[in-house]
This record gives sequence, structure tokens and C-alpha cells, in this order.
Amino acid sequence: MNFDLRIPMGLMFTLAGMVLVLFGLTTSGDAAVYARSLGINANLIWGLVLAAFGLMTLVLGQRAQKRLENPPPETGSKRKPRRGR
Repeated sequence: MNFDLRIPMGLMFTLAGMVLVLFGLTTSGDAAVYARSLGINANLIWGLVLAAFGLMTLVLGQRAQKRLENPPPETGSKRKPRRGR
């Protein structure tokens, strides 16, 4: 069984990013929430960063999983392994 840890990690980061993006979008009009961060909607920005990282990790994990399921064909040149001198 081949298990790539990037797939559940990608799902986790994507989900956390989407929660932050949703919270950032719903509180974007409330100036009191973002007074400490100089009016910057940090939840939205970091939510987008987390979601992008999670999606990238998920795509790379799925690509690696497909490579493990479909190995490339072997070439015809099989050399003998070298032995120590």
C-alpha cells in the first residue's frame, strides 16, 4: 500500500485556509476587528496563502500517487551492478 502524506496534509491546509477566507470575507466590513492589524484583513490574506499552499500540496501528492500506480516502462538496457574494487 502506497500512502502519500501530502494528500491529507493538503486537505487539512486547504480546509483551514477556506475557514480563514470565509471568516475574513464575513468580517471585512468591521473596522473594530482589524484595528489591531492597522486595518489589514490578515484573516483573508493568510487564508488565501494557506489555501494556495494546501492546494499545491494536494496536487503534488495526487501526482505522485498516480506515478506510483503507473510506473514508467523499463528500458531494454540492463547493466550488471558494479561490485566494489
